[in-house]
Amino acid sequence: MALGMLIIRLVIGLTFAGHGTQKVFGWFGGYGPKGTGGFFESIGIKPGILMAILAGLAELIGGLLFAAGLWTIVGAALIVLTMLVAIIKVHGKNGYWVTSNGIEYNIALIAIAVGVALMGAGEYSLDSLM
Repeated sequence: MALGMLIIRLVIGLTFAGHGTQKVFGWFGGYGPKGTGGFFESIGIKPGILMAILAGLAELIGGLLFAAGLWTIVGAALIVLTMLVAIIKVHGKNGYWVTSNGIEYNIALIAIAVGVALMGAGEYSLDSLM
């Protein structure tokens, strides 16, 4: 069970951290603060650049905490928060399925984050060492 939890935390956490670096630094094909900020402005999230940086930092920090199993509840909360905003501002109006740009993927990530937070980060985590 401990190894399974580690795999889940690493894949989800590092993926989230990668998404954060796309917004904050423009890495991995991301648009950086300016491009992401422009998109945010277009969907009513203002000021766009500041909010892009804050969203990116939430994803980056939340993802790294989640992956490391350090303050796992905080990392999970940051993941859930960013996914709820994505549902409210972008995906909610499109229904459930991801094929229609719906909330399916966001809900799956929320379920994983909440599930891990409720179960604990597992034996192979910094939380376990502390």
